Amino acid sequence: MFTIDKTKPVLVTGASGYVASWIVKQLLDQGYTVRGTVRSLEAKDRYRHLERAAAAGPGSFQPVAADLLVKGAFDAAAQGCEVVIHTASPFLGVGVEDPQRQLIEPALAGTLNVLDAVQKAGSVKKVVLTSSIAAICGDNADLQRIPQGIFTEADWNESSSARHQPYPYSKTLAERAAWTVAQGQDRWRLVTINPGFVMGPSLSPRVDSTSIATLRDFLRGRFAWGVPALAFGAVDVRDVAAAHLAAAFRADAEGRHIVVSEGGSLLGIAQAIEQRFPGRYKLPRRTLPKALAYVAGPGFGLSWRFIARNIGLPVAFDNTKSQTRLGLRYLPFAQTIQDHVEQLLADGLV
Repeated sequence: MFTIDKTKPVLVTGASGYVASWIVKQLLDQGYTVRGTVRSLEAKDRYRHLERAAAAGPGSFQPVAADLLVKGAFDAAAQGCEVVIHTASPFLGVGVEDPQRQLIEPALAGTLNVLDAVQKAGSVKKVVLTSSIAAICGDNADLQRIPQGIFTEADWNESSSARHQPYPYSKTLAERAAWTVAQGQDRWRLVTINPGFVMGPSLSPRVDSTSIATLRDFLRGRFAWGVPALAFGAVDVRDVAAAHLAAAFRADAEGRHIVVSEGGSLLGIAQAIEQRFPGRYKLPRRTLPKALAYVAGPGFGLSWRFIARNIGLPVAFDNTKSQTRLGLRYLPFAQTIQDHVEQLLADGLV
């Protein structure tokens, strides 16, 4: 039932995004026809790198304009596709003034709009949704309620809200809504990819990704005095893209998949940079006491509640399913960071 015809176009929403660009490139490298949605066909500078990738490989790229919040915007794009990969969703960790407008509405309404197009297109057999480990846990403190001491695909984020951790809340709402729609039909299968903090080289010189902005802050010396003891699940953007392709085309791919290579930390980012570029940047060499994080945190957009529930607390994720069912072999965290810095230098962004 879920054997995919690889000659049919693959729809990728938000195609010019940080993660989506790698998904598109890997599809193009394997000879697929990619129908990629972008906000505006006139803004060619935002997807020119995808056209270049298509020109250099065996695949082809078809840009299509679509707005997440416009009902019916994805209907035409989904027609004739057997695979839809929905990546488009805003990622804002700080600077959120209106969570409902900036995060929740586009994540939830956008997902429902795409799935409505899938329902209308009788051709679709597989939907791959870019979710997040944020839909599995909202804060590191959530681990304290997990008896086994490690998060699995069976866990859901129950601690986030529009006021506390609105981004994880938006991802949780969107994924839950997607499963509700999927379970109400039997024509197509939903598979979700739940990546950790995504880092690694970008295919475009854009700097509006939170991951990219974070690394640039390190290189500019913003954290030279020290960083909070924040642990997180990390993963290379190239591995995340590979997970989406495996989820799309492996006949046995089903359910949720935690996609995390290993535990990362803010200090670990600095150590990886220093290893490749010794003495070149003013990097932090220590973690700050939690008490000092309460003082400095608000200046970086961190609330006291976030600090209390995350700083200095461990977190762990079980990535077994992504390895056994999707065949992932993860790149080391240090290589991810170092390759990312190399890309920023090559593009003149630092």
